[in-house]
Amino acid sequence: MPDAARPSPNCQSSHNAADPILVPGRTCWRMEKADRVAVIIDAAAYFARIKAAILNARHTVMLIGWDFDTRIKLEPDDPMPGVPNELGDFLSWIVRVRPELTINVLKWDLAILKMPFRGGTPLVLLDWISSRRLRFRLDSAHPPGACHHQKIAIIDDALAFCGGIDMTTDRWDTPDHRDGDPRRVRPNGEAYGPFHDVTTAVDGAAARALGELARERWHRATGEMLIPPPPVPAFWPDDLEPDFRDLPVAIARTDPMADHEGTQKTGKRGVREIEALYLAAIAAARDFIYLESQYFASQKIVGAIIDRLSEPDGPEVVVINPERTPAWVEEESMGSARSLLLQRLHETVANPRFRILAPVTEGGEGIYVHAKVLVVDDRLLRVGSSNINNRSQGLDTECDLAIECAPGERPEVCRSIRSVRTRLMAEHLGVSVEEVERTEEATGSLTATVDRLIRPAGRSLRPLEPQPLTETERRLVEERLLDPDRPEPMAATILRGATVFGDVNRTAWRIGAGVAAAAVVGVGLALLARRNGLGKKMQGE
Repeated sequence: MPDAARPSPNCQSSHNAADPILVPGRTCWRMEKADRVAVIIDAAAYFARIKAAILNARHTVMLIGWDFDTRIKLEPDDPMPGVPNELGDFLSWIVRVRPELTINVLKWDLAILKMPFRGGTPLVLLDWISSRRLRFRLDSAHPPGACHHQKIAIIDDALAFCGGIDMTTDRWDTPDHRDGDPRRVRPNGEAYGPFHDVTTAVDGAAARALGELARERWHRATGEMLIPPPPVPAFWPDDLEPDFRDLPVAIARTDPMADHEGTQKTGKRGVREIEALYLAAIAAARDFIYLESQYFASQKIVGAIIDRLSEPDGPEVVVINPERTPAWVEEESMGSARSLLLQRLHETVANPRFRILAPVTEGGEGIYVHAKVLVVDDRLLRVGSSNINNRSQGLDTECDLAIECAPGERPEVCRSIRSVRTRLMAEHLGVSVEEVERTEEATGSLTATVDRLIRPAGRSLRPLEPQPLTETERRLVEERLLDPDRPEPMAATILRGATVFGDVNRTAWRIGAGVAAAAVVGVGLALLARRNGLGKKMQGE
C-alpha cells in the first residue's frame, strides 16, 4: 500500500485554527464575492431552477458537463405551460423565441459513446452542430485516460450553477427518494433507482469568474475566444432562498492542462487546488469532518483522514457513500479501493470516531450518492464535482466552490453552513432537521448523533464494511491502474497493466480486455469527432 494511505509522521494537524483554509493560488484559484449563494439538494430542484434561469437569459448561456441527454424531462411532474419540457426541445425552442440569445454546450468527448443508444439524440445534436446560436461541441482537450468532469452552467455571467449534477438521465429525484417513484424514469420508459446529488447557485462576481472559466474551457476545446456578455441587471430564481448573502466564494479546480492563471500551458504540471483544499481542510478540523462522496478511494485524502484519526484528540469523521457503484469497472476500481483503504484504516486506528454509511429508502433500497460535499467544523463548506478518488485530484478537470466562516467573523455564516449540513443529515436519516439539531445539542457529538438517530428499518443510514479482495483487485488499487492521480503516457499505463495482469486469471483478463476495448473505441470516436468538426470550430461558422 502506498505511504499516502498510512499514518504519516508529519501529520498536518498542526494547522493553526486562526489561519484561513481558503488561500488563492494554493487551495483555490480565486475568491470572488457573491451577493447570494444557495445550496440545491437533489436534481428535481436543480432542473426546475436552471430551466427558469435560462428563461430569463438575455445574451448567453454556457453549459459545461460530463454528459448531457437531450431527452430528459426537466420537470416531470408539473411542467410550465407553453414551454417545452425535454432538455433538447427546450433549448432549441428558447433560441427560436429569443433571437438575441446564444447557447453554447460543451461536453466531454468520450461521453459520445452513449449517443448511439439514445434514440434521436444524435440527430438533435447534429442540428446543434450546424446552428449558429445553439452550438454543441465535444471537448477532447485532456490527457489520455482523463475526462472532463466539471458541471457548470452560467447565464449572462450573472447567475451560475456549479456542483455535482449532470443534465442527463438517471439524475432526477427529490429529497424524499420514494420507493418506486413513477417520475424517476429514463427516456425509454425504464425505471431507475433513487439518486442523491448536490449543486450550488451563485451570482455576482463569483458567477462572472465561473463565466471566465467556462470561456477558457471553450477556447481550449474549439479554438474560439468567446466575448463576455454585456452586463445585465442582477436576477435570481424567485423560489430559491439563498443560504448565504454578501460573502466571498472560493473557486477551486483540478486541471491537468492549466496553470494557476487558468490558461493552457504546454509542459505545466497542472492545477491541483482541490487536492490542496481537501488536505488543508482535513488538517484544520478540530471537531468533525462530514463528507458526502460517490467514492472513498483517494489514497492521499484517506491517508490524511487516517492521520487525524490516529490523534487521541482528533476530529470525528462521518462519510456518506453509496453502498456500491453501478458499473462493474467502477466497482473493481473504486469499490476495491474503498475496501482496501477501510481495511487499512481499521488495522491502523480501530477508532470510535469514524463512521462510513450508506443511505437507504423506506423500503430498504440503496440511494445512490453522487453528491460531493465537505463540511469541517461548520466552518468550511465545499460543494463541487470532485470525488474522493485519485483522478479527481490530478487527472480529470473538476470545479468546486467553497465558503469559509473565518474564526471570530460573521457567525451567521457558520450557522448557515450548519443549516446545510443538518438538512443533508436529516434527509439521509429520515428525520426532521429539528431532530438532528436537538440530538446534536444533547450529545455534543456528530457520531453519537448519527448513532442515536439510525433506525434498524425504514429510511435511514446503514454502516458499510470492507469487502474481501482478490490479489488482482488489491494490485489494481495499489498500482492506481484504473484510478490514476496524474496524466501519464499510454505506454506507461500499458506496462503497468501488464505487470498487474501478468498472472493469467479470468478476472484480470476480463478487466484488462474491457479497459483496452474502451480505450480503442474511445480514441477512434474522438478522432472521428475531431475529423467531423465536433471539437475545433468549423471554418466560416
